[in-house]
Amino acid sequence: MRRSSNSVPPPSNSRVPAAHSDWATIKTLLPYLWAYKGRVCIALVCLVFAKMAVVGVPLVLKRLIDSLTPGSNATAIALPVGILLAYGFLRLSTSVFTELREFVFARVTQRAVRTIALQVFRHLHGLSLRFHLNRQTGGMTRDIERGTRAVSSLVSYALFSIFPTLIEITMVLGYLVLHYDKWFSIITFCALALYIVFTISVTEWRTHFRRTMNELDSKANTRAIDSIINYETVKYFSNEEMEAARYDVGLRNYENAAVKSQTSLSLLNIGQSTIIAIAVSLILWRATVGVIAGNMTLGDLVLVNSFMLQLYVPLNFLGVLYREIKQSLADMEKLFSLLEQHREIADAPNAQPLQIRDQAGPEIKFDQVDFSYETNRQILHQVSFAMPAGVTTAVVGASGSGKSTLARLLFRFYDIQQGAITIAGQEIRAITQASLRQSIGIVPQDTVLFNDTIEYNIAYGKPGATHEQIVEAAKAAYIHEFIQGLPDGYATMVGERGLKLSGGEKQRVAIARTILKNPPILIFDEATSALDSKSEQAIQTQLKEIAQGRTSLVIAHRLSTIVDAAQILVMEHGRIVESGTHTELLALDRVYAQMWARQQAQPELDLWADEAEPATQPVTTPTQLV
Repeated sequence: MRRSSNSVPPPSNSRVPAAHSDWATIKTLLPYLWAYKGRVCIALVCLVFAKMAVVGVPLVLKRLIDSLTPGSNATAIALPVGILLAYGFLRLSTSVFTELREFVFARVTQRAVRTIALQVFRHLHGLSLRFHLNRQTGGMTRDIERGTRAVSSLVSYALFSIFPTLIEITMVLGYLVLHYDKWFSIITFCALALYIVFTISVTEWRTHFRRTMNELDSKANTRAIDSIINYETVKYFSNEEMEAARYDVGLRNYENAAVKSQTSLSLLNIGQSTIIAIAVSLILWRATVGVIAGNMTLGDLVLVNSFMLQLYVPLNFLGVLYREIKQSLADMEKLFSLLEQHREIADAPNAQPLQIRDQAGPEIKFDQVDFSYETNRQILHQVSFAMPAGVTTAVVGASGSGKSTLARLLFRFYDIQQGAITIAGQEIRAITQASLRQSIGIVPQDTVLFNDTIEYNIAYGKPGATHEQIVEAAKAAYIHEFIQGLPDGYATMVGERGLKLSGGEKQRVAIARTILKNPPILIFDEATSALDSKSEQAIQTQLKEIAQGRTSLVIAHRLSTIVDAAQILVMEHGRIVESGTHTELLALDRVYAQMWARQQAQPELDLWADEAEPATQPVTTPTQLV
């Protein structure tokens, strides 16, 4: 056979998304917020009105005090009453406009969080098996959690804290310049500039403490989740104390980083308070001198003091706000970096759905296929074979020979480096992944179930299936009577990864799920390995029945289970060394015949372990990706 010219270079495993600048992260977020531009504009208008009311309160208070000062023209009682009413109205307006702003903008923030979280979730399911085998689940889930929370935090801190404070500073400085001695505005401006520079400088210096805290938190969480998931292994080896010690290492490192962060925060707060105290003292000194000189009234003194307090109270939290904004940006950067993860396996721009017109199932061909998980270790070498439509092809071989890799390539969890794989004459890289995987059903050796009911796990093969269809599939998999005997029947929870069920029970659920899916292509990866002899015989008979009229690939360890296969492929070191029927291979008296003889001599032993892939590519079933 001729080597295909379709050569695809092995994907890089080390691609890391480029680090974003803060502005780049903000630009990535803005389209999600601007989708509700009407609400954004209304919220900003409410924000400006709220700040105008805040600035107006000291002005009204000044008029009230001046009107009550001895010697003032307070002949009409209506004047103070009117000012009091205005004072109350402005106070109320501040709260009303603030709450209106929150009411209008709540939908914008929460919809942005929802949209981003859903987009990340879908993208993670679109990433390759390679990514999911290398991921650290605990750390990744914590990054997603912090990233989505950071969206609302950033909006709250930046839009509703920093931006309003800037508006208020502009209004106050403008009023001071227009109505008072220049020293008031000079002192205020210099104090604000010094305060902001000091706050940003110190916060930038201490930001790495917070980043370290988050990294250590993710590592500790990853370690804890990994240990809990492998609870039984921990118990088998009595390593509870070792796991606790490993977890405590992460907690201790986090504790040290947290102490450093808090110490630096105390330094920041002391510096801010010093600047504020000096500025307010200078402002009050200038105002007192003005009152004594007769250039200012008592109302003016109260006014400038109120202005300073209104400015410096929110500014007192500037360090916290700036730190939280920077942290939110860092958390969002990690979240958005997940969206930039290389989608190694993607549909071609002109990909078409898989078309299977033959009622007996499609013909499948491997043509000169070369494949390697890593560039320095090739798994398959020039593999070529055809699986005729509607018949069963079995693959046997020793551990590490590449049997399970064939199934993964058929699902297109990876792309081959050389050659072609076709289904019904269509190259799998030219068809959509959704239609490809919808046409294939698998019963894996290592069945992983969702932490849900038995009915849900069976129905996963065909979402929307009726209860009657689920029961029929369970009966076909010889698990209906077992389910009926449970107190909750089909509503029984199977536990994390299905650990409440035995290996055989989980495998029969997987068989029922595949029967319910009813695909034209079937893959059995040692589908009865976890069953007892009696159940295995019953299931083998049932599998043969459901394989009728379908193209089936059986990955087998016990040769007795595949003697009726129309074609048996024998693999060694990633190559097909023999092929034929059971009788033909025995007549050759070579590799297959020797395997058969060993198993016949020691039938109680399973001479072949489950297929072992490279250390960096542990066996993973499709359900682990969901």
